Formats: sequence, structure tokens, C-alpha cells
Amino acid sequence: MRTPDTLAPARVHEAQGPGRRAFALFQALRHPGPLVWVLPAHAPETPMLPGLPPGVGARLMLIRPAGEADLLWATEESLRSPAPALVIAEPERPLSLTAGRRLQLAAEAGRTTGLMLIREGQGSNAAETRWHCAPLAGDSTLHRWSCIKNKKGTMANWTLDWHGATAAFDLVSAAGERCEPAAPPR
Repeated sequence: MRTPDTLAPARVHEAQGPGRRAFALFQALRHPGPLVWVLPAHAPETPMLPGLPPGVGARLMLIRPAGEADLLWATEESLRSPAPALVIAEPERPLSLTAGRRLQLAAEAGRTTGLMLIREGQGSNAAETRWHCAPLAGDSTLHRWSCIKNKKGTMANWTLDWHGATAAFDLVSAAGERCEPAAPPR
């Protein structure tokens, strides 16, 4: 079963939801080596290198192309390169099947893992997995990550306790119902 810490290599995955950037940072910690993050030039929020978990900022290259076509081109070329361990991209529009397939082929050619941070409902059929990511209310370290699409396995939900500083995390057990004792035999 695919878990949040084992994205298939040489494939493109997608993350959506309000916690998608936390999921991307988690993946950046779990992929040793150079990192590429491609986001639109006019994006209002940019990863602040000194504020990232230790070791991530020094390995991260930010690319801010002017338009969507350039963003897809930069993502494809980054995936095609064997240098990055992980390529993260934030397209503004839904990916066409052709664009999604081109990114998959580039990831296979470069043996690079890709993660597209998408808006809800904008996923590509070509993606290997799609994750819905959200922080849980009341605790800044609890995250709910759900695999909602998986081409080669099952879908599931995980609640993680992840503080954001290292690649370590704890899976939180689901709250169980209390079992009633069995009735005595008659």
C-alpha cells in the first residue's frame, strides 16, 4: 500500500487541499538531493528559504516563469533532468491529458519524482497518485492526508503527527469505539 512517505519514483503525483504545501515540504525532506520548485511569477506566497526545515533551503532552486506555458516547460525540463530528486510545481490551470502525459514521460526519462500542487478538481488523469491534504483543527502538527487516486494500489487516509522540522513523523491511530464485554453464556 502506498503511504505518504513513499511516492513512487520516476512518476508524477498530485496534491490538493489547504495542506498541499506542507505535504510538499514533507516530500522535500524525504527526497535527498537537489530540489526544484516551479511556481508562477505572480504567486502571492513564495517559500521563504530561511524558514524552511533544516537542509531544504540549501537544496532548493525556485523557478518563477512568467506564464503557464513556461511553467509547464520548466517543469518538464526539470523532470527530464536526472539531477533533481524532486520537482514540485504549482500550475494555475488544470493539466490537459497531453500535458500530464508529457510530464509523466519526462519524469520517467529523468528518473525524477514530480509533485504537482493543484487546486481542487484540477487533477490530470495521467497522475500516478492524487492526495488531498489538510491540517487538522486545534493542533498545528496534525495532518490528514488522503490518497484519493492511485493507479497501482489502494486508496486510504492517514492522520500524521508531523512537526515540520525533520522527515520523521508518527501515524496517529484512529479513535476506536469501546468494545462492550460479551454477554455471559446462558
